[in-house]
Amino acid sequence: MLRVIAPLFALCLALPAYADSYISRALNKPVPGGVAVVDLGAAAQAPKATFQGKQVLVVKEQDNHWLAIVGLPLTLKPGNQQVSSGNRQLSFVVGSKKYPEQHITLQNKRQVNPEPQDLKRIEKEQALQFAAYRSFSPVTPSNLILDKPVDGPLSSKFGVRRFFNGEERNPHSGLDFAVPAGTPIKSPAAGKVILIGDYFFNGNTVFVDHGQGFISMFCHMSKIDVKVGDAVPRGGVVGRVGSTGRATGPHMHWNVSLNDARVDPAIFIGAFQP
Repeated sequence: MLRVIAPLFALCLALPAYADSYISRALNKPVPGGVAVVDLGAAAQAPKATFQGKQVLVVKEQDNHWLAIVGLPLTLKPGNQQVSSGNRQLSFVVGSKKYPEQHITLQNKRQVNPEPQDLKRIEKEQALQFAAYRSFSPVTPSNLILDKPVDGPLSSKFGVRRFFNGEERNPHSGLDFAVPAGTPIKSPAAGKVILIGDYFFNGNTVFVDHGQGFISMFCHMSKIDVKVGDAVPRGGVVGRVGSTGRATGPHMHWNVSLNDARVDPAIFIGAFQP
């Protein structure tokens, strides 16, 4: 019996533990609004992978072994899902997560129910921002474990169901940090500035492309310190905290998007709560 067990034990030790890799342990949070890390296997060159028809971030773990880092939309239903890579369909399971509610009172009622002229502006601005989220450059991100853009406590979590003056609107698509106006906002990874603007809801806004559809968005800023096309190093200042747009006071709002899905930034800074 021992002669049988010993070779099996040795084989288990020899098998690559990609399912328990550092990246998987840190980032694999497969819930709506979360991230799935999917093993693509070994290849001499980076394989391509898609989820729901959109190309996803692919990184090399080690020894030419590749992982897909897949953003899962908040609207995704729990259950079996698949990543496509070549002729393969790679399955993973999405669990469930319940998000809390947040009730906010705004004095400016146009920020709850915009007027017709506001809606025209909002439509144009959203088209620009949605296009930025869909950007996909070939650059490999400098880091997947991100730095916090500011040092401060969280004031509003990702995914919260939001009610403005009693009326439900879109869930909270990022993290809010409670920090004073004027606080420098630092890029959590190296990247390129792909969009800036002053928008109806988001106020002064900056989009930074970290590579392969991995994008940070910062908004409600009092000042923008970069311009489109700028290469921003990890820790580079992109602007200052403010309260422009639909905001009740100064704070730093940070979105993270993967393959055009807004996901919980807390995953990337080690602060995710199931």
